[in-house]
Amino acid sequence: MGEKTYSGFVAIVGKPNVGKSTLLNNLLGVKVAPISPRPQTTRKRLRGILTEGRRQIVFVDTPGLHKPMDALGEFMDQEVYEALADVNAVVWVVDLRHPPTPEDELVAKALKPLVGKVPILLVGNKLDEAKYPEEALKAYHALLPEAEPRRLSALNEKQVAGLKAELLALMPEGPFYYPEDHAKSDQTFGEWVAEIVREEAMKRLWHEVPYAIATKVEEVAERENGVLYIKVVVYVERPSQKGIVIGEGGKKLKEIGQAARKQLEVFLNRKVYLDLEVKVYPDWRKDPEALRELGYRASVG
Repeated sequence: MGEKTYSGFVAIVGKPNVGKSTLLNNLLGVKVAPISPRPQTTRKRLRGILTEGRRQIVFVDTPGLHKPMDALGEFMDQEVYEALADVNAVVWVVDLRHPPTPEDELVAKALKPLVGKVPILLVGNKLDEAKYPEEALKAYHALLPEAEPRRLSALNEKQVAGLKAELLALMPEGPFYYPEDHAKSDQTFGEWVAEIVREEAMKRLWHEVPYAIATKVEEVAERENGVLYIKVVVYVERPSQKGIVIGEGGKKLKEIGQAARKQLEVFLNRKVYLDLEVKVYPDWRKDPEALRELGYRASVG
């Protein structure tokens, strides 16, 4: 008989921009989730796979819950509710620098049906930057008194390791969902590259433009000289946005491309030629068909 194994799913939830993706990346020790200083960077559920010894966690990182304004917003909220349907534990991330907002209340409401069924860990993040962390955590805890409160900084390795050990211990006995040598994310290579390009674009653009951007890998080819050629199309909703993304003399697009290429070369440990093209796809966020085409598959519509 082989040794027993333990495995399960853990959803990471919270309103936009509280550090869910940073926490996931640090729990895994690699970067699978996009991070930018803007809310709603994560648009789809993303699986991160953590295997340590005889224990495996499949983390489901979710988009931030918010009041949806369009078909993309509805899709994102739907993704959160589906992610919660079948998990063994929930990590609810909140920002200790601020008191709760109506969006935090939305999250607490979404978690209410899970009370008593699975452990819900209320993780107060940004502990290193918070002025009144205890008061803030109390206010969040009051929204869902059944949740178990914790405080940490998602950037503090020791604190994240403590949370990781606790989550691994919560997993029930069962077979691994993914082979031990499986990469740490279930994104395809194309989805992963597209997200890195979108993240770099979001960091460098302002106002409405970052949210109007979608990215899609059109081609990946091995060149004879050993360089990996990747073509990515950056979609925007209006011609005026196209000009902003390209920038004067192509400067902005070049910046985005250089930053994304640098990340890809570090991860892949090889030379990459990243070819970016900007196209207009009118009002794609409002169009369920466009959402499906751009990789936001699911229950939109």
